[in-house]
This record gives sequence, structure tokens and C-alpha cells, in this order.
Amino acid sequence: MKLMETYPHNFEEKVGFNEIRSLLADLCSSPMGSDRVAEMQAVAEHAEASRLLAETGEMQIIQNEEGLFPDLRLADVREALLRIRPMGTYLEERELLDVAAALRTIEALIRFFHVGEEDKETPYPHLQDLLCDAVAFPEMEKRISGLFDRFGQMKDNASPSLMRIRGELASIEKSISRTLQGILRLAQSEGWVEQGVQPSVRDGRLVIPVSPAYKRKVKGIVHDESGTGKTVFIEPSEIVEANNRIRELEAAERREIIRILIEVCDGLRPHIGALVDCYEWIGLFDFIAAKAKLSNEWNAIIPILQPRPYMHWVKAIHPLLLRSLKAQGREVVPLDIALSAPDSRILIISGPNAGGKSVCLKTVGLLQYMLQSGIPTPLSPDSTAGIFAKLFIDIGDEQSIEDDLSTYSSHLKNMKHFARHTDGGTLLLIDEFGGGTEPQIGGAIAEALLHRFNEQQGFGIVTTHYQNLKSYAEETRGLVNGAMLYDRHEMRPLFRLSIGRPGSSFAIEIARKIGLPEEVIAEATKKVGTSYIDMDKYLQDIVRDKRYWEGKRANIRKEEKRLEEAADQYENRLEAIRQERRQILDEARRQAAEMLSESSSRIEKTIRDIREAQAEREKTLRARQELNAFKEELNKEDAEKEERINREIEKIKRRKKRKQEKEETRPPEPLKKALPTEQPKPATLQVGDTVRITGQSATGTILELNGREATIALGMIKTTVALDRLEPARPSKEKKTENQQTPSAQMIVDQIHDKRLDFKQDIDLRGMRANDAVQAVMYFIDDAIQLGIPRVRILHGTGTGALRTVIRQYLATVNGVIRFADEHVQFGGAGITVVELD
Repeated sequence: MKLMETYPHNFEEKVGFNEIRSLLADLCSSPMGSDRVAEMQAVAEHAEASRLLAETGEMQIIQNEEGLFPDLRLADVREALLRIRPMGTYLEERELLDVAAALRTIEALIRFFHVGEEDKETPYPHLQDLLCDAVAFPEMEKRISGLFDRFGQMKDNASPSLMRIRGELASIEKSISRTLQGILRLAQSEGWVEQGVQPSVRDGRLVIPVSPAYKRKVKGIVHDESGTGKTVFIEPSEIVEANNRIRELEAAERREIIRILIEVCDGLRPHIGALVDCYEWIGLFDFIAAKAKLSNEWNAIIPILQPRPYMHWVKAIHPLLLRSLKAQGREVVPLDIALSAPDSRILIISGPNAGGKSVCLKTVGLLQYMLQSGIPTPLSPDSTAGIFAKLFIDIGDEQSIEDDLSTYSSHLKNMKHFARHTDGGTLLLIDEFGGGTEPQIGGAIAEALLHRFNEQQGFGIVTTHYQNLKSYAEETRGLVNGAMLYDRHEMRPLFRLSIGRPGSSFAIEIARKIGLPEEVIAEATKKVGTSYIDMDKYLQDIVRDKRYWEGKRANIRKEEKRLEEAADQYENRLEAIRQERRQILDEARRQAAEMLSESSSRIEKTIRDIREAQAEREKTLRARQELNAFKEELNKEDAEKEERINREIEKIKRRKKRKQEKEETRPPEPLKKALPTEQPKPATLQVGDTVRITGQSATGTILELNGREATIALGMIKTTVALDRLEPARPSKEKKTENQQTPSAQMIVDQIHDKRLDFKQDIDLRGMRANDAVQAVMYFIDDAIQLGIPRVRILHGTGTGALRTVIRQYLATVNGVIRFADEHVQFGGAGITVVELD
């Protein structure tokens, strides 16, 4: 793999790539990923750069569209694995669990990308190829995971010896607990120990806190005293031997655990190389995921990549500048940059100071280096990029006291390296070309160097104020002028790059704005000559005219688009009118058919009347007149309806024509703001409704409504809750509106994971009222069940026991609670309730 050649040694610092490394390292989930960030380098081969970018692009799609991706947050135990190569060595429990987690992760990656599954295709072929040699060890992972419980402690059944030792330990501890409780009750009844005091632990041994005045009343060994001297901790003599036995059993337990660990590591030892490779693969995927996260944050894309030196960037943005200005609420002005052989390989940018020339150079250097390092860049999707074998940069003050180099000497040192090593695959980025010395000779040397770079077929971007370089670029093939635009009226830079014409430095205008005396400006103008001033004004006029016509063209395009939209709206309206006309005519025909049917009935009736009247002439004439009058009425109504419809259509056509004539002479109207949508009103709660507290799963029934509060029954517990915290237990049957959105699976998993990290398995309720304590326990237990926590502790103290009673009454009503009991006396006894959850 061929790497890109860069110069000088601090190239990455000058273009800002060190900050990119820092951001990537912060986004990595594991030390292995951070190591990959530190090793990252830009490549000089098209195929390799394309592969790196494709890997990152596939990971971007996974992060935006896929569901659960394997968790890569792992500890690095590669050194520990290498440490156990000698026989008899072992990994600690935590390290062994980390190995099991890595094995689960590599197996999950293999499943995710369907590695080795010929019947399944993956949309991520480049990432799949990375795992083609990966090996999973499911049996080894199962063996390690089977030794430990959810809390990372080795299980009792890990070996028969361990089960026997722990069984004996538990038996002795129960015996000690009963003995100690008896001694404590006796001491409390005698007044030697205060009521409510619980046994404590000092140096791993159970002791009783006793007042110094009564320390001789309790037979035993004094192990410690409090900092104030008001309490001494005595180990009663009745449990000394039992405590000694516990120490012996604990040592035996540790020896048995180490034996098991050695046995497991003996099975790992032949596969240490493959296990270390698993960590390398995980680190690589972590590194690629960090690049994808950063790219998604910037809305970065992978441009079309040419296998030759080439640059056609549309709306290029410096990512670090984007990050900085976004935090200030400001926007970045994008750049359009084009470099191509043979006519425009080197771009000469001129313009005022602080106009964005140096930012343009750093943007090009950073984005090109990012692309060839496999990091997507913030460009427009229709951009095209190329591959450069060398990237040389000369930006900033390189003055060195140690090397006795001035700024100009350092500049010439860089130019010497550039002149010797530039070729057709080199990208040169030079700021203030020729500056730092006497202008005439500095400009001449810069022009000579520019000639050499052009002959060497190099590519580059050069910023300058020298007029001779602008003129040389205008006359020489391969070079092209460009200008950073400046608003002469408001005297401020626009930070926009315009290619094709040189720019003015606006020295006279800037000096006048700053307030330099007018006589000084006049004398400077006289010294430099009117021809130079006239040419500078000519350049300013070109820039001004170009901006004017660009603005005009943009306005014309805007008007054309608006007229097209208006025409489409009128066409749609006319089509709607035609449709309405057809509906009206169909309705009229239907009514006419009904009327004709009615007229037929009248005719038949008339005929019957004539026959019944024995065809009397006068009656026959009268009947015929009535029939003719009815027909004329029908025809008149049809004609009026047709005429009314035609009049409406003509009115709409005339209105459309008048509106089009007005639109040609007036500016576009501002878009109307969208009216706020009406929020649905919350449902009214009533006595007897089944409700739940917002965010909780437990349900209850409303017993009483008191203003803004409601009394609800949760099982056997009654509590008062604010109405705005209650919601109906059954979800509304109303359909969701189109504006409602459901969170993605990835968002839900991220929220649960963040909540799990912050969750504490103990809750302290001491000093709280019963209602408040029950409500706190409701939140606590619901969160624990939701996060899959198997065991939690509730610290309520002993006191009168009322708080413990009401809490346990509530726990008895919760479906997810398997059982609850007092904590072991060694860790708090009756003052703590231990809850096991399903």
C-alpha cells in the first residue's frame, strides 16, 4: 500500500487534521479503535482510497438505516492474553469476562454481515470482506460465560469444591448472625447498646458498636473505635472462632477460584493468536464506526473519485470551521473549486486580507487529506475528486530561532523542497507566495518558481497580492486567476471564491475605512502611480459587475421558478373547475332524466283523462298546453345552467390572465407561515377510571378527585397524585396523525443503554413519608424491571417499621417482583429490603 507523501513534518497540524484525529478518538468505543485512529494515514492509490471510503460509506448507511449493530464498547485485554502464554498463569475474573464479551462481539459481527453464509447476500460487501478470515469461538465463550452470574461473580456450581466451601461459609455466617443478634438484643436490654444499632464489620470481622462506658460489659476483642471516641467496636468472644473459620474458608474459596481460572486459561492458551486477532477486527470496526459518526454529523458524502489528479468541488466546507461557526449560530460560506489538466492546474487567488484566502487553502488541504484517509467530506453530491500522490503546504509563519531562520528563509526552504520534488501528481498549497521580503525581488522569485511548478505539471492553489503573478497567470496556459470577493460598499469580505479573474487587494479603500489621514492616502496614490490605481479600480469594477449580473441571473431564475409554480397552480385549478363542470352536468342530466320520467307519467295521466272525458276538444287542447309548458320549463332550466357554467369558466380565465399580467411587474410575495396545528385536548379523568402514572407501568383505580389531585389505589396501597401526572391505562384508539413519528429501534436501544449506565441498584428512603416513599419505590422498581436488573436494594432503616411495612405491602402487588426479604445482617439486616425481580 502506497502512502501519500506530505511536507512539511507538521503538515497535519497546519491543515487541522490533528483535530480530526482527536474527534475520531473521542467517538471510538474501545481502546482498540483509538489505536487505529493514531495509526491512520492517507493513501496514494485510487483503489485503496476507494475501498476505505466505501467501508465508511457502508457504515454510514448502517448507522442511519439499520437496527441493532453489535456493541463495540470493550476493554482491551490483548496484553493480558499475551501474559498468560506461560503455563500456570491465569486471567482475573474481570479480564476473563472481557474475553467472553469480545468473543460474543466477533460472533455477532459475523452474523450481522452473514459471513460464510452463501445463501444470504449482504448490502455491505466491503465490510463483509474485512471479516472473511475471522474466527468465532462459541463453545469457548459459552464455557466462560457459564462460570459467572449476572454480577460477574463466579457461580457456586463452577466446581463441586467451590459449592462445598460456599455452602459451609453460608452455614457459618447464618450461625454467627443468630448468635450476634442474640448478644445484641441482650446488650440493648441492658442498656449497653443503643436501640436500633446494627452489627458492623471491621477488618472483615463482625463486631458490635458499644459505648466506651460499657465496653467491659461485652466480652470480646476490641477491633476499632470511632473517630470521635464515642463508640468502640467489639467482636464478641462467642463468635471469634467462627470468624476465624470464615477467614479460612474465604482463603480456600480464593484458591479454588484461581484453580478454575488456570484450568480455563489452559484451554485459551492454544488460541491466543486468534483471540488477539479478534480484538484487532473489533478495533477496526470501531474505527470505521467513528469515521461514519463524524461524517454523519457533518452530512458528509463520498464524491465521485477519479484515478488521476483532479478537482471539481461544489460547495466545499471546512468541517472544523463548520463546527465552530455552528456553535456561534453562524453559517459557513461554501467554496466551489476546480483544478484540471491541462488549462487550469494551478489557481492563483488574490483579494483583500482577511478575505478567506488562507481558509480556502486549508479547506482544500484538509478535505483532500481526509478523502485519501477514507473519511467522507462535506461536499455537494455532484462533486468529483481525484487522487494526489504528494501534498505540499506552505502556510503561516515558520520563523525558527533555533535554526536561525527568518520567515522568508523558511519560505524559501519549503520552495526548495517543492521545486525538487514536484511532479504531475503533486498538489501545492502556498499562502502569500513571494511575501516576506522586498516586493520586487520577492515577486520575481515567486514568478520564476511558478513557472517551474507549471513546467513540472504540478497542481496547486497559490494566494498572493503581487500584480506580476496575476498578469503571469492571465497569460500562461495551465494557470488561472481567482478572487476572494469583497463588498466595496459595506467594506466587508464575502468569503466567496470567484474563478476566472484576479481580485483587488482594496488597499486604498481599507486604509480609508480604518481612518488613515487622507493626505497620506493621496501621497501613496501619487507614489504608486495612476496606472496601478486605475487597474485596481478596473479589477474592482469587474468584480462588481460580475456580482451584479450574477445577482440578476439568480433573480431571473427565481422569477421563472415562481411563474412556473403559479402556472401549475392555475392549471390545477382549471382542471378542478373542469371536473366540477362535468359533475354539475352529470347531476343536471340525472335530474333531467327524473323530470322526463315524471313527464311521461303526466302524459299517461293526460291520455287517461282524455279518454275518460270522451276526447272533448277543449279539454284535450288544455292538456296539450300544460304538457308543452312543462317541456319549455325543462329546456329553459337546462339552458340557464349551461350558460351559468360557461360564465364561471370565462370569469376564471379572465382572472388568471389579469393575475399573470400583474405578476410580471411585482416582486414575489413572501410565503405564508404555516398555521400552528391545534393540539388535542387531554382526556378528562373520572372516579373509577383505570389509570397509570406517566412513565410507569403499574396501574391503579381513581378513588377520589380533589381539585388538581386524585387519590388512586395501587393494589393494597392508596396514594395521592397530581392529575397532570396521570394518564388512562389503555391507549387511545384514535389513529395517529401523519405528523406523529415513532422513535426508531436504535433510538430506543440507545435510551435504554444510557439509562442502564446511570441506574443505581440501591435507593435510600430514610426520612421520607410513606406516600412519597411508595411513589419513589414505584419509579425505582419500574425502571429496574424495564432495564432487566435482577436484584435491587431498598434502604428504609428500622425505626418503627412502618415504612418497611408499607413498602413491602406495595411490593407484594407488583407482578415483576419474585420475592423480597431482609438483607444479610452483615450488610444491614432488617434496615434494608432486598428485592429479586423477574
